[in-house]
Amino acid sequence: MTSAASQAGRPAQRPSADDAFRLARRKFLGAERIDMSALAAELGVNRVTLYRWVGSRNKLLVEVVWSVAQRTLEKVDASVRARGAERVVQVVTRFLDAVITSEGMRRWLAEEGELAMRLLTRHDTGFQPRLIDWAHSLLVEESDAGRLDLPAELHEVAYVIVRLIESYTYLDLITGEDPDAQRAEPILRLLLR
Repeated sequence: MTSAASQAGRPAQRPSADDAFRLARRKFLGAERIDMSALAAELGVNRVTLYRWVGSRNKLLVEVVWSVAQRTLEKVDASVRARGAERVVQVVTRFLDAVITSEGMRRWLAEEGELAMRLLTRHDTGFQPRLIDWAHSLLVEESDAGRLDLPAELHEVAYVIVRLIESYTYLDLITGEDPDAQRAEPILRLLLR
């Protein structure tokens, strides 16, 4: 296949690590499995190059899922007008609902649930600490504005909020019950009162 750039006498642009990330993200959002051999082939590079760029499939998955989570958190937070504890409840519940209903996440949990839980709940993979930092920032913002007064250290509350998100996200894997973000809402209200 000849690209427009090479037809015009310019060499085709070589794929990069950013291209690999974008392709993996697109596949995740399209509810496709992220397969390293298929990614390398689609990018026109060998697997060694792909692994050099991304580190490992697990690292790539964590980065892809975090990028999706981060954008979702920003979008959800921008849509919430409430303040104080109610803001935290609405943002977390809407984020949890977006996670549970995401086709990419549903496929990943259905096919690789144990791996997903391990990658997203262990400190050393980097996903959970970023989610805790996000929750902590949300709590600090409301607390510093005088709209939230909790009798506990905010980092600890952030940790519990993230564990709550995880518990309801993996409900099917843990208890066999269907995940439902609305079930988390009264628990969040109880935590933040």
